[in-house]
Amino acid sequence: MTPPIVVLTDFFAVSNRALSYASGLALPLKAQLVLLHVRHDGLLSPEEYTNRGAHHNERETLEALTKLAGSQPVPTQVEISEGYLPDAVTEAVRHHHPQLLVLGRPGTAVMPAEGIVNAAMDLLRHVPHPLLTVPTVGWDTFPPRRLLLAVDGDDFMLYENQDILPQLMQSLQGALTILHVTDQKDPGAAAGHDALRSVRNSGLVTVKESDPVRVVYHTNVAEGILQGAAELEADLLVVIARRHSLLGGLFHRSVTAQIIGESPIPVLLIPAMD
Repeated sequence: MTPPIVVLTDFFAVSNRALSYASGLALPLKAQLVLLHVRHDGLLSPEEYTNRGAHHNERETLEALTKLAGSQPVPTQVEISEGYLPDAVTEAVRHHHPQLLVLGRPGTAVMPAEGIVNAAMDLLRHVPHPLLTVPTVGWDTFPPRRLLLAVDGDDFMLYENQDILPQLMQSLQGALTILHVTDQKDPGAAAGHDALRSVRNSGLVTVKESDPVRVVYHTNVAEGILQGAAELEADLLVVIARRHSLLGGLFHRSVTAQIIGESPIPVLLIPAMD
């Protein structure tokens, strides 16, 4: 059986566009959906909004989510957790062994993007599993077929069962471009060669020696990646999330966090073991 896709719903689950995106991916992947609602988590349901929904009882919540699940084009089951987000998702991963987690990034005045960025970073720290973040506005291309993989050129090791990228490329008939950002104005051919080598050695996806690598000069890595995505008109950005960038330094210095918060297109985060 094809592993399912777990969609993490926020307080505004009934209007979460990420679910629509996930169901669109589930069709070609021939996967089912699991709609996971974490009822009392402070990251996805800030206190001021949780109080607003306090008068809605558990039965009404379940009925709304069940109706939402029934409207999807693929079989969808509903799970409601009383735990905190990392614990709830850890249990869902243990039980379902999903190929992908999906999290919406509203970025509105009602639910600022910062809350979703915090949630995504918390998940990557505690649940090393492929995570797709989907902005509510700003993207209009589906299915994604121009995939951009951003790598830093250093070798990386993947966790087990992380084959979502080749699965997406095959099912969507997508094309992949490798992107490397450097602060050297004239990096030479070595920069592209190192980036290609790191992808090949990781086993993330099959690449050839002759495959082109897009090298972008920028003093800010995250901004360089977003610039490259815009120049190549990518509709899905793939980023290797290294643990040292997740755990070290100040929050605003994290390349991963900046990309999650600012990317106008969906971002697929692949956690690395380093």
